[in-house]
Amino acid sequence: MKRVAITGAGTINALGHNVSQTLEAMREGHCGIGPLEMRDVDRLAVQIGAQVSDFSPDTIFNRQQLALYDRFTQFALIAAREALAYSGLEFSGALSAKSGVVLGNSGGGMQTLDENYRTVYEDGKNRVHPFVVPKLMNNAAASHISMEFNLKGPSFTVASACASSNHAMAQAFQMVRSGMAPVMITGGAESMLCFGGVKAWEGLRVMSKDACRPFSATRNGMVQGEGAGVFVFEEMDHAEARGADILAEVVGFAMTSDAADIVMPSRQGASRAISGALEDAGLNREEVGYINAHGTGTAANDKTECSAVADVFGPHADRLMMSSTKSMHGHLIGGTGAVELLACIMALRDGVIAPTIGYEEADPECALDVVPNEAREASIDVALSNAFAFGGLNAVLALRRV
Repeated sequence: MKRVAITGAGTINALGHNVSQTLEAMREGHCGIGPLEMRDVDRLAVQIGAQVSDFSPDTIFNRQQLALYDRFTQFALIAAREALAYSGLEFSGALSAKSGVVLGNSGGGMQTLDENYRTVYEDGKNRVHPFVVPKLMNNAAASHISMEFNLKGPSFTVASACASSNHAMAQAFQMVRSGMAPVMITGGAESMLCFGGVKAWEGLRVMSKDACRPFSATRNGMVQGEGAGVFVFEEMDHAEARGADILAEVVGFAMTSDAADIVMPSRQGASRAISGALEDAGLNREEVGYINAHGTGTAANDKTECSAVADVFGPHADRLMMSSTKSMHGHLIGGTGAVELLACIMALRDGVIAPTIGYEEADPECALDVVPNEAREASIDVALSNAFAFGGLNAVLALRRV
């Protein structure tokens, strides 16, 4: 099997419009959550979110492109451009023919859907734009990235709710590791912060009205965010031969299904995913220094995740650092694992552990080192990224410092 390097990263989210801004915000424990700015916000019970601010798509994309690009596609393209620019790769010939794109996304073009429902049902119009379907389809972002960068290999979208990005990156990792593709562009994007999107999530009664406080006894729910994270996964030999700057190595993954409940997480399902990632990577538990937690800020998720980590790591769990960056950038649903992978890379490459901000009071059922409120300097060799989704779908990635 081939080794897999990460040779490019790009993002846009509530913490920043690029990787450097995002990592600096994570180091500073900055909170990207604030009052929502959208139409009919006064009709929402939940009026906070982690929106991308100061974003003017018409300064980045032309009129013809905007007719085809929902907001989640715009985010994906911006992140992909940054990632590819960092990697220095250009695709032609055999590299073009075999390289592809796998992105995670859950809601598709929710902004487009919301706007056009208004057009038909509220405004009473009988026609919509002819590009509504290609604009709202879940695979739109992956397709446009493949077209912009001449990627003619395997390209598709994975939808597994909150684990979509991790599932997508696991597929990309597997393709490169197996030799199926020399390079894969991967990650995730989401933009569900519109009236219909937030109103739908309100119905689940898992949303906080004031802040995201993972693992704190005072937590009261999750907060939605939006944005994208995109990475270049490349054969290690190929990357080294061309002198690429290698951000980290992807060394293992595992995917499990709880097969139990559509919304309640399973301790056993999460444990099996974490253990499976370690086994796939050939790692000892004691080698892991940091876990980027799923950490949504709901009681069910936080307690289940902490219990699963304790089950897998035993006494070493007390020496692990585990933080939830959702406390800063919100929960990007299908795109969240991709933005969170940046925190893993920062921990490995820079020796900086992103904090769990908003932490107020210890919870005996979450008695782990959750790096409360302030970033920490630490040298680690291995990091895990957890994703545990509605539907009981779990995906864990393992990364190693290079």
